[in-house]
Amino acid sequence: MEFDLPLIWFGIIIFATLMYIVMDGFDLGIGILFPFIHDEDDRDIMVNTVAPVWDGNETWLVLGGASLLGAFPLAYAIVLEALTIPLLIMLLALIFRGVAFEFRFKSGAEAKPFWDKAFMFGSITATFSQGVVLGAFISGISVSEQQFSGGSFDWLTPLSLFCGFGLMLAYALLGATWLVKKCQGELKTTMQQLGRALTLCLLMTIGLVSLWTPFVQPNIALRWFSLPNLFYFAPVPILVLACGWALMKSLHRDDNYQPFLLTLCLVFLGFSGLGISIWPHIIPPNISLWQAAAPDSSLSFMLVGALMIIPLILVYTFWSYYVFRGKVTKDAGYH
Repeated sequence: MEFDLPLIWFGIIIFATLMYIVMDGFDLGIGILFPFIHDEDDRDIMVNTVAPVWDGNETWLVLGGASLLGAFPLAYAIVLEALTIPLLIMLLALIFRGVAFEFRFKSGAEAKPFWDKAFMFGSITATFSQGVVLGAFISGISVSEQQFSGGSFDWLTPLSLFCGFGLMLAYALLGATWLVKKCQGELKTTMQQLGRALTLCLLMTIGLVSLWTPFVQPNIALRWFSLPNLFYFAPVPILVLACGWALMKSLHRDDNYQPFLLTLCLVFLGFSGLGISIWPHIIPPNISLWQAAAPDSSLSFMLVGALMIIPLILVYTFWSYYVFRGKVTKDAGYH
C-alpha cells in the first residue's frame, strides 16, 4: 500500500498551523486587548490566564516551520525570500513580546507600564505581520523557473495590509472569548461587550476579503464561482454567518464556553476557505505541493520522527490546559 507522502506532510503542516493560530491566537489577542483595559489588577488577570501555557503554544509555529523546511524545501526557500521582511518583523516582535511577558512580572511599579506597552506592541506587531504574510500569500508569489522572481516589497499591497488588520480582529476576538471563559465579574462583562463589537467587525472583514480576493487572483474566482463548485462550497459562507449569529447570542448570555468554541469554529471556517481558494498549490498560483516536495525517502524518514513527536506535544498541551482549566482570580489562583 502506497501513501501520498507529500499530501500527508501537507496535512501535518496545516494541522500545526491551525493549532498555532488557535492557541497563540488568543494569547496574542490578550496583548491586543490591553489598550481597552486600564486597571492593573485586570491586566494581571488577563496575563495570568495564559501564563502557564503561552510558551508551549508557540511550539506549533516551530513545528510548522521545521516541517515546511524538511518536507517542502522549495516552498520554504521561496517563501523565505519573498516574505523576509514581514517574517523577520514577526519573529522580532515575538521575541520582544516574550521578554516583556516575563519582565512585567518581575518589574516594580515604575517599570511595569513600560513592559505593559512592550507587551501590547509586541502582540500587535506580531499579529499584524502574520496577517500581512497571509495576505501576500493569497495574492500570489512571483516565481520563475522555481525561483522567486519578484521584489523585496511585493508583499506590501492593500490586500496584505487589510489582512493584517483582519487577523488582529480575529486574534482579539479569540482573546476576548478566552477571557470570557477564564474570568469573572466586571472583566468578563467587558470582554462580552468587546466580543460583540469584534464579532461584527470580523464578519464584515471576512466578507470584504472574500469579495476582494477573486479580483486579485482569477484562479480563486474560478474556484468559488464556477459550477458546480458554487454549490459545493456555498455551505462555508453560510456556516460563517450562522456561527457569527450564534456567537453574538452566546455573548449576550452568561455562557462561559460557547463563545470561545464558536470563535474557534469561525477561525476553522476561515482557514477552510483559504484552503479551498489555494488548493492544491503550496506557493500560489503556480507551484503545487507535489512539485515542491522533498524526495519520498526524506519524507518517509521524517515521518517516523513526526509520528513520535506530535503525540507527545498533544499530550503535553492537553495536560497543561487540563491542569490550569479553572477560572483565574486576582491572586492568580485557579479554582
